[in-house]
Amino acid sequence: MTAASTDTATLFIDGAWTASSDGGTREIRNPADGELVGVVSEATREDTEKAIAAARAAFDRGDWSSVPAPERGDFLLKVAARLRERKDEFAMAETLDTGKRLVESEIDMDDIANAFAYFGKMAGSNAGRVVDAGDASVVSRIEYEPVGVCGLIAPWNYPLLQAAWKIAPALAAGCTFILKPSELTPHTSILMMQVLEELGLPRGVANLVLGAGAVAGAPLSEHPDVDLVSFTGGVSTGRIIAESAAKTVKKIALELGGKNPNVIFADADFDAALDNALNAAFVHSGQVCSAGARLLVEEPIAERFVDELVRRAKQIRLGGPFDEATETGPLISPEHREKVTAYVAKAVEEGARIRCGGTWGEGDLAKGWFYLPTVLDNVKRASNALLEEAFGPVVTVETFNGEDEAVELANDTDYGLAGAVWTQDAGKSQRVARRMRAGTVWINDFHPYLPQAEWGGFGRSGFGRELGLAGLSEYQEAKHIYHNTNPQVTNWFTDHENENGKDGQAS
Repeated sequence: MTAASTDTATLFIDGAWTASSDGGTREIRNPADGELVGVVSEATREDTEKAIAAARAAFDRGDWSSVPAPERGDFLLKVAARLRERKDEFAMAETLDTGKRLVESEIDMDDIANAFAYFGKMAGSNAGRVVDAGDASVVSRIEYEPVGVCGLIAPWNYPLLQAAWKIAPALAAGCTFILKPSELTPHTSILMMQVLEELGLPRGVANLVLGAGAVAGAPLSEHPDVDLVSFTGGVSTGRIIAESAAKTVKKIALELGGKNPNVIFADADFDAALDNALNAAFVHSGQVCSAGARLLVEEPIAERFVDELVRRAKQIRLGGPFDEATETGPLISPEHREKVTAYVAKAVEEGARIRCGGTWGEGDLAKGWFYLPTVLDNVKRASNALLEEAFGPVVTVETFNGEDEAVELANDTDYGLAGAVWTQDAGKSQRVARRMRAGTVWINDFHPYLPQAEWGGFGRSGFGRELGLAGLSEYQEAKHIYHNTNPQVTNWFTDHENENGKDGQAS
């Protein structure tokens, strides 16, 4: 572990590190043991407005957008290389903020570097296209320009990963931005700004404000000088952002989580499906937007499968991020643990049965914000437990018979971020995957993503996409340029005064 940081000049605005304008600070504590990680500045609305002004000025000057796209791509490749060089430092900072296992943070850093590398390669390859106008004298083409100033709001569960999915395409497109990470997990965002500064990004292109969303984040969706706001987080906050952004008709992209079905057919590879059902529900203590929190099992194997799931869930080892025996860690905060506790209590009130878990950690775990892996069965279809996210280590069990019922149950949600289907029947897997209303569907797997493949959801999971070609397009505006190389008089409107000549006589 490293010593707690004490430098509170942690806002990065217009190329300079600064403290909050009112001197406000926030303590950051490790969720695994409550130990102090650092003290950082808490931005005011005025600070965020200064960051917006800096980003606006930098964009209007063309400091970054005028840099040729291939050179912007080269810059992102340098960022990827620097992240790989400093992987250990970044992973440690992420782990101290989130309490997640160090090995998980190390994996995250690899994925972040890969995202920057992908968009670095993409930056110079999307030069637009020529459109056939049906006229040899017309050159008609589509060009892609940066959308402008971007407000980027990232969550606490994967702080830098989710930020990178926004920063990398924004820079590739030529935009400027203001990043507002979760107030609970700021340190890797601070390190990222240091890397961008060290590599020579022009001042004002990248800005960082820290603090609570209601104060530091709100101007990003409200201010007329922000052209796009990209948010990853909860539905309630997403609605507020959408309403605020609508007043200035700015572009928005929202990734708002999911209630993701994991469908297990009777002919699935039992051991692989069971192992991945545990991963789907309990990795990072279920604090994953794509967590497989709804387990749907076909009747013939349901009793055996759920019994084994419960047996295995009881064995999951909770602990601190540096204990090699640890398999999953704490929840992010005491307040979040209270929410998960209330969620499970309500499920029980509505008839659900706790098969395992449903309690806080005891003994050494009492130092942190731990909640035991929890399996709920006998959950009614109208139960809140099936309708809303727990965003914790809680999985509900439903059973089905046949493909049609599996699809009906899988789609019985207002969300549509992700889902999975497990079967050894290739035709069945494809049929079910096509019918599932979700932005990502895994077949015989759960959780992997690719930087070159779009990520996002249907319904209450939001709109817009991150990663892939569409992820870059979010930060671009398409412009049609129509060039007539041989202009002609059309005579659409007649010059009546001169139609017979200047003297009024027929010519």
